[in-house]
Amino acid sequence: MKALAARRHHRLAPVVLLLLALLATGGVYALLAPSPASADSANVQDIETGKKLFQANCATCHGINAEGSDGVPSLVGVGAAAVDFQVSTGRMPMQMNGPQAIEKPAQFDAEQTAQLAAYVASLGDGPAVPTADQVDPSQGDPASGAAIFRTNCAMCHNAVGAGGALSEGKFAPSLMHTSATNIYQAMLTGPQSMPVFNDANVTPEEKRDVIAYLMEQREGSAGGLTLGGLGPVSEGLWVWVVGLGLLVGAAVWIGAKSS
Repeated sequence: MKALAARRHHRLAPVVLLLLALLATGGVYALLAPSPASADSANVQDIETGKKLFQANCATCHGINAEGSDGVPSLVGVGAAAVDFQVSTGRMPMQMNGPQAIEKPAQFDAEQTAQLAAYVASLGDGPAVPTADQVDPSQGDPASGAAIFRTNCAMCHNAVGAGGALSEGKFAPSLMHTSATNIYQAMLTGPQSMPVFNDANVTPEEKRDVIAYLMEQREGSAGGLTLGGLGPVSEGLWVWVVGLGLLVGAAVWIGAKSS
């Protein structure tokens, strides 16, 4: 008993206990934390084909090993979701340098895009392409999504996702025709000037709520003309130019008739 008590009061005992606690904490986190995307779900053939596509179409800018170059970001660790978003929207490969990559018709089909994503995912862990359930608006809550969107997105994308101008020639694109998958991937990866909304600050369920809210905005307005959905700008223009113009015209007509 005395020997056991002596070991308990040994000067290194707190260090040992701290190490054990850290190991236990790390083990619990590894079990419970969501695992990032990897190339495990893609077969070797997809990765090899994706590598050839990358070397033929992307390596000029991003480097032969996707490690980037001067002014061009590395793709190691960006994950499949970032590749799927950029390639499926035609933003990559870029046609020319500019303030930001512009959406255009996609250069690769869905299979080739998936192969490119599989190759980049094999270079390092990163966010995966979301599942159909994750982007299903019917499972989301539009009211909750509206609150999240107004807090985090409306200052750039407008209150209904109609888009808006930013500084230095950049802009937040309209979301009126963006697919649910790409809305989710944009939140997850933060393309262009957009911040990253990872699962720690906007959960997968909240992302689905945002998608549900944005899909509702495409169903039309119950209040008449949307005027482009641009809020006070278009509404003010309507009031001052059209509304006030009609009143001035009516006043001039009445004056002419009375004289």
